[in-house]
Amino acid sequence: MNSSDLTVTVLPFEIAWSDRDYNLRKVEEMLGKIPDGTDIFVLPELFSTGFISDHETVAEMAETTSETTIETVRSWARQRNAAFAGSFLCRVGSRFYNRAFFIEPGGDEVYYDKRHLFSISPENKLLQAGRERCPVIRFRGWNVSLAVCYDIRFPVWCRNVGMLYEVMLVPANWPEARAYAWKHLLIGRSIENEAYYVGANRGGSDDYGRYDNLSFIFDPAGRPVGTSVGETCAITATLDRKLLEEMRRKLPVGADAENFDICDL
Repeated sequence: MNSSDLTVTVLPFEIAWSDRDYNLRKVEEMLGKIPDGTDIFVLPELFSTGFISDHETVAEMAETTSETTIETVRSWARQRNAAFAGSFLCRVGSRFYNRAFFIEPGGDEVYYDKRHLFSISPENKLLQAGRERCPVIRFRGWNVSLAVCYDIRFPVWCRNVGMLYEVMLVPANWPEARAYAWKHLLIGRSIENEAYYVGANRGGSDDYGRYDNLSFIFDPAGRPVGTSVGETCAITATLDRKLLEEMRRKLPVGADAENFDICDL
């Protein structure tokens, strides 16, 4: 592996509804089966609770960034000398957010609140939409961004203005009933933004459907690059910087794209 490359591992698993302790233990078990060498681990959307559809349980399960879920993620990052990304059910005062995180082993942390809440579910009634653009994080020589699940249906939101990001991480709970859309949205976003796209879906099933085998890693040409890790359900890929740079050099779509601001935040 070239020292400038980046290894990303997705950890899909069957999330137990509203059972934080079980879900954290499940991730611990998966991590114990994965060899060293990963730079970024990506967990599914709302990995420690699953999607909760009633206000009382949301209020009970939501946490601040100084409580169990994020403290545990911090410990994983230190232990594995790797960054961890995903999303969790976050409480800020009396408001609740589907909050994505990027936790680095050295202690740096970046958060992003899901902007597009799924209006045909209770999500947009229970949670607050984010008011900030997808962040761009510099990590081990790469520019990494975060979006959450439904966000990727909105190409303007994900638009790589100025070609600022090279990798987009997308934690998700995307059921197989809409699997074709999920896969092809990831492919389309990777192609139009000339970036690696990592779709970290949950596994198993819940009241909204089944989720297995719907985690993907696509290169900037929309080609799948993820492979399974041993006997686990994890998938991993080493992202090739030379491939990315050569593609952007030969086909500089960013130079022909419009620059714009989103004004309604």
